[in-house]
Amino acid sequence: MTGPSTISRSATKPEGKPTGWISRRRFIRISGAAAGLSLAALGGGFARPSRASPLFHEWRGVALGADASLQLYHADAAEAERLIADALAEVRRLERVFSLYDETSALSRLNRDGELIDPPQELIELLAMSERYARATGGAFDPTVQPLWALYAKHFSMAGADPNGPSPADLGTAVGKCGCQRVMVDVGKVAFEQSGMALTLNGIAQGYITDRVAELLRARGVTHTLVDMGETRALDAHPAGRPWSVGIRDPRAEDRFVATLALDNQAISTSGGYGTEFDAAGRFNHIFDPATGLCAKRYLSVSVVAPTATCADALSTAFSVMPIDRASSVLADAGATQAYFVLPDGRVIDRSA
Repeated sequence: MTGPSTISRSATKPEGKPTGWISRRRFIRISGAAAGLSLAALGGGFARPSRASPLFHEWRGVALGADASLQLYHADAAEAERLIADALAEVRRLERVFSLYDETSALSRLNRDGELIDPPQELIELLAMSERYARATGGAFDPTVQPLWALYAKHFSMAGADPNGPSPADLGTAVGKCGCQRVMVDVGKVAFEQSGMALTLNGIAQGYITDRVAELLRARGVTHTLVDMGETRALDAHPAGRPWSVGIRDPRAEDRFVATLALDNQAISTSGGYGTEFDAAGRFNHIFDPATGLCAKRYLSVSVVAPTATCADALSTAFSVMPIDRASSVLADAGATQAYFVLPDGRVIDRSA
């Protein structure tokens, strides 16, 4: 969701066209509830420090189609605005690499032409990370599932579409276009081995961008900050001297939380199929099992805590199509620390590495 010559097989959240894509973060949000900090997007812009908190600066907006925010503590208001502006410039630069909204992005050009000469270093790096998580999850994470997105979107956009979804034959054809082992990657070229293939990095790129913003701020001396560019990462503890307190929203009711966690130099990502549903009945969603082409139905949502947002993002996607025991065995090897599985009946199962 590189350096090596191939990337291996796995699951991811596809990013569709602007008119057909609803960000899962509009439905599944990580909120700084106990800290009194809402991460719901209110549109882009700077929030001036309040009298009660003169060092607090905030930006809210959208990144890669997801609600995004920066919560920054800094003594100098002008410098804080410069830092936020530089962070947003980095987000925009990376969107021009990974976005499928932008037809001129590196990823869009790769999908259109089947190859990309002189790919950006960030694309090579993220494909290397994708390969790692594909191998770690035994193929449950797969950025090549975009043909499945296209199939389901086309099927349910037709009048009189079969409510049972695409036919087995069409599913088989789409699955046959998936497989990370068919993506050839080196520093000078990325190419597909088969026509009709397409990549989506929506299951990992938001985490990657969150990490890049966090690293930019860290390099400029920023501490005690919460970065959310579609995924959430805490730099150090809350300025009050305690960990950041974040709540995982109940997928069945946005005003409730199924768990409250403490983050200190950690990241969290939540994935859930109901964030984007293809049919009115909600039987088909945007998270696919790349082995079968079927939609994820095991859990209402999966949240993963890890040292980086990239890791948390990829694993929360992959775990959505994996049995709990199998996912639990992957946690430590993949670098994560904790996972929360919300079952269809609302129960929460917490597994630690």
